[in-house]
Amino acid sequence: MATESSGVETLQRELACSICLEYFQDPVSIQCGHNFCRACISQCWEGSVRNFSCPQCRKTARKRNFRPNRELARVIEIAKGLSFQAAKGLGRCEKHQEALKLFGEEDQPPICVVCRESQAHRAHTVVPIEEAGLDYKVRKLWLGLESSCLFLFVLIALQKIVSLFQQLHQTLEEKERLLLVRLQELDKTIVRIQNENVTKLSEEISRLSEQINEMERKCQQAANEFPQVRTPISAAKWRWGFLLLCINLDLNVTLDPDTAHPELTVSEDRRSVRWGDTRRRVPDNPKRFDAEPCVLGCEGFTSGRHYWEVDVGDGGYWAMGVARESVRRKEEISHSHEAGIWVLCQCVGEYWAPTSPLTTLYLSWDPRRIGVLLDYEVGRVSFFDADNEKPIFTFPPKTFPVYT
Repeated sequence: MATESSGVETLQRELACSICLEYFQDPVSIQCGHNFCRACISQCWEGSVRNFSCPQCRKTARKRNFRPNRELARVIEIAKGLSFQAAKGLGRCEKHQEALKLFGEEDQPPICVVCRESQAHRAHTVVPIEEAGLDYKVRKLWLGLESSCLFLFVLIALQKIVSLFQQLHQTLEEKERLLLVRLQELDKTIVRIQNENVTKLSEEISRLSEQINEMERKCQQAANEFPQVRTPISAAKWRWGFLLLCINLDLNVTLDPDTAHPELTVSEDRRSVRWGDTRRRVPDNPKRFDAEPCVLGCEGFTSGRHYWEVDVGDGGYWAMGVARESVRRKEEISHSHEAGIWVLCQCVGEYWAPTSPLTTLYLSWDPRRIGVLLDYEVGRVSFFDADNEKPIFTFPPKTFPVYT
């Protein structure tokens, strides 16, 4: 009897909550494997948001997670019965007066061997009470072992991650060192090139200074020491002026509105044209341009040399020149002399002549008035800046007749 009482007391201690020191009430298991009353552990963790600590082993968990332990609850019921019987000095079946040695796994109270064979308990699975208590202890130890293994696996994974980060950090440090070395070499190269350029520029400045001094010295000589010759610029101006005297300077170019594209508006005096965004309702005729925004002058030429000027203003887009009388009107045309068009084009400060291949003109100024010189017999069209008489471009000889 003393041994049985000692065993019951030991079982009572194992089934007591470490917080309230009483039998587990609604026992639950937490992440580390220890068991507590649901109310006790809830009160203990009240107010915590994270890092929930076990009151028994002090291990922490990130989530407030616990699960009911029904097996432990059944064992507690058995222990309570044993405690009650031990307190009365009993431990026998009230019906058969046999020792209560068996425990039903289907939430049944302790029974004796005779009850086990009865019709009421024959289909139930029962185990000895000592075995039920031992099974609980084994399960408890197994849960503790699983928790320890899980902690070990996590620790190994963390060690691998730390090792990987250390290797990555070492690799990055090595790359940083190499890049710093390259930057130092590049800086030295830049300094060397700068020094070389400074030396070259200094030598060039010295050479130019000597030339300037020499030119100033020559300029100080008497004027009669130099031969009186006509400069190339003066000769060019004389030839240009003589050329203008030999051509028709009284040409008064007017525009033919019957040839104007519907998006072009010709002024009432027929001296200017404007390109709009909408198509005007105009009579259709064979002379009108329908595909390209073009307009012809009223004047046509079959001989002679002719000169006229066009005020193009600044900015925008324009193309002006001469064209064959047979130029296409009702379909797209290429702005080229092969198609019977000799024009000078400008768009946002860029100038070109539509030759084949295209000729890009690199002008250092923006002409506002363009002079057009047509030599019909030679078949040549030239463009000039009418303000400063600078030549802009000349087309090679071609076949006419043409319109302005």
